[in-house]
Amino acid sequence: MNPKTAKITPSSNSITTPDAASAVSGAVTGVGSHSPAAIKGMLAPALERLDGILLGKRHAIELSLTCMLAKGHLLIEDLPGMGKTLLSHALAKVLGLDYQRIQFTSDVLPADIIGVSIFDKDTGSFRFVEGPVFSQLVLADEINRATPKSQSALLEAMEERQVTVDGVRMALPAPFFVIATQNPTTQLGTFALPESQLDRFLMRIELGYPDPAAERELLQGGDRRRLLDDLDCVLDQAALQTLQNATAKVVVSDQLVEYVQRLVHFTRTDPKFAIGLSPRGALALVGAARAWALVHGRSHVVPEDVQAVLPSVVEHRLRGASDFAGHGGAALSQRLLASVDVV
Repeated sequence: MNPKTAKITPSSNSITTPDAASAVSGAVTGVGSHSPAAIKGMLAPALERLDGILLGKRHAIELSLTCMLAKGHLLIEDLPGMGKTLLSHALAKVLGLDYQRIQFTSDVLPADIIGVSIFDKDTGSFRFVEGPVFSQLVLADEINRATPKSQSALLEAMEERQVTVDGVRMALPAPFFVIATQNPTTQLGTFALPESQLDRFLMRIELGYPDPAAERELLQGGDRRRLLDDLDCVLDQAALQTLQNATAKVVVSDQLVEYVQRLVHFTRTDPKFAIGLSPRGALALVGAARAWALVHGRSHVVPEDVQAVLPSVVEHRLRGASDFAGHGGAALSQRLLASVDVV
């Protein structure tokens, strides 16, 4: 059996080849009260509209939606002008989420992100003025141009979905997502994100240059940002909550868990890896695979789902033994996929 094409069924006792895939697809009829076909239909209009805004980037769009269905935060790393901000704004419009953008610079302070207490002379007391983090989708634009102190202001918000000001805890809106963009650390004026903050992002993606056909359409159509004004909400918050709940119910078989464990173990024992995946990284891989399966109309996870999301989930968490700058994550993820068999 070819380990790269073997499929694991929702059953805990069987593994099937692609020839039996049709039988597997009928093994589970739905996720919760929604069938896989119905869920795929719910997502189709959102994917179609996002495709019309960010041309030729279907894979990145699907990964972004996957991240949000898994209730994770997304880091987009690429050169300036590649459409990072455009994608985040389009996601907020399509999903009907409150949206705020924070432009990070070297002089941004934590209070500029969280908010600040000001004295009201009429009441003789302090009142808290909420910062932009009190939104459902927050774009932290060029996050690595801010100092580490300001970067860390997002840590509690991302992990606990709350902030603490003057000893008072304040819950953030639900749902709450952070999409951060960063420029390559080789560019001037950037501060590399520490490992502890990188680990808060479920996924990291790159957009890359458009293919010739997409770039031709882009040049002929003009600025895509003008299309945002006409972009309508096609997946409201109730539907998003339904999809997130459905993601948690996607079936992960015992064999699939064992495959993930072998992947994680390899990162911890192979000498090419300086550090292995943490338990949080392993949970992130399973959660992202669940969401990817749902986006593609499946109510169970197959190895191809894990392989599809693995680079985005693990590359920012891994570092090679001789890679002091931390730029070798892509090579490590490919080594990982090539070295660990499905069965």
